[in-house]
Amino acid sequence: MVKKLKKISPEIFGLNRFRLSRFWECIAEKTLLLCASVAVVSVVVIAVYVFYSGLPVLGKVGLKEVIFGTEWKPLEGKFGLLPMIIASLLTTLGAVTLAAFIGLMTAVFLAEIAPAGLAAIVRPAVELLAGIPSVVYGFFGLIVLVPLLDEHFGGGGNSLLAAIVILTVMVLPTIISIAENSLRAVPSEYKEGSLALGASKIQTIFKVQIPAAKSGIMAGIVLGMGRAIGETMAVILVIGNTPQIPTSLLDRARTLTANIALEMSYAEGLHQEALFATGVVLFVFIMLLNIAVMFLFRKAGASR
Repeated sequence: MVKKLKKISPEIFGLNRFRLSRFWECIAEKTLLLCASVAVVSVVVIAVYVFYSGLPVLGKVGLKEVIFGTEWKPLEGKFGLLPMIIASLLTTLGAVTLAAFIGLMTAVFLAEIAPAGLAAIVRPAVELLAGIPSVVYGFFGLIVLVPLLDEHFGGGGNSLLAAIVILTVMVLPTIISIAENSLRAVPSEYKEGSLALGASKIQTIFKVQIPAAKSGIMAGIVLGMGRAIGETMAVILVIGNTPQIPTSLLDRARTLTANIALEMSYAEGLHQEALFATGVVLFVFIMLLNIAVMFLFRKAGASR
């Protein structure tokens, strides 16, 4: 009898340990599912609330008047968002165009050219840029950049150009970090094969490595674009906040995010609904950018 118990006990102990391990594994899975559900539910709740609050004004004022109207005069019942849409697109495209070039060149320098000691100085500096609060960027732009532009070009300095410069600096860390990681992820065989065929180091970088890392670099640029179009505080401090269609880089303007931040505190009724409609337009832009990012990642995965 004792011998039978000795034979059975290890089996029972092993079974209990397996059941306990399975129990904790199940708890971990449910916890992870709950965390993922919180993120999804949060997005759905915010989206439903914004669309529910913003879409009614489209029926009252008209979709054409809201999207293509050129005048924003809430007291007169005019809620045209076209000046803010154009200003948002111009600031975003201008900032991303500059940041994409500077960011890609910096990423190439860090990944392929810079000595280890110099890279150890430049990389933390780039990471530090990402940690600076946006209001600090805006304050720097207001105190330093705006007077500088006023001195050289006139017009007060608050302008589309000031917003583009500030956003360029703010977007750089995102593009540099993702582009550098993409370049480092390119298989070393590509580089070695190019060099073995007689290509120079610079030719290898620009004709082999950058094309191979194209999908990752583009994803970084799109993410930077999302950061630029959603920025508020820094832009408010330097752009001038005049709801007009800008005709030059030195004109004052107002972005979609600035429009919401400046007027939501006192808006009510149809005015408030129009500000939520501004959020709907911005939400659609961000969704399109996210779809573009997913498309790029899927394309990168398929090419591999």
